[in-house]
Amino acid sequence: MQGFYFDELTVGQTAETSRVVGLADIQAFADVSGDHNPLHLDEAYAKTTTFGERIAHGMLSASFISGLIANKLPGAGAIYLSQSLRFRRPVKIGDLVGVRVTVKALDEARGHVTLDTICEVAGKTVIDGEALVIAPRRPA
Repeated sequence: MQGFYFDELTVGQTAETSRVVGLADIQAFADVSGDHNPLHLDEAYAKTTTFGERIAHGMLSASFISGLIANKLPGAGAIYLSQSLRFRRPVKIGDLVGVRVTVKALDEARGHVTLDTICEVAGKTVIDGEALVIAPRRPA
């Protein structure tokens, strides 16, 4: 198993990753999610909006948080219970999205881990929030 058991976690522990958002990511996310908003898929339409260009789905960038939780902290076996999200800025095609999760609180009795979650582009927050997950316990 890769990742951490509950007893290996500490408040303040962090994990990070990053990913460039490309056109193929946006199209694939639209196909999988069914979200075909022209803001994400139609350049001519997007030019008429506040953003002036196509932007990535907010939930595409938010899904990078899920990947970080599943793959690094706590890692394999983690169970997502909830996630709050605030979308602060758009993510544009070609942006490098940095993702970070930080252990905020640990509930030993329930095995719950509260994580601060953040996505940034060029040092500016694009998404922030909080996740609640169950971390795996060490086998007896």
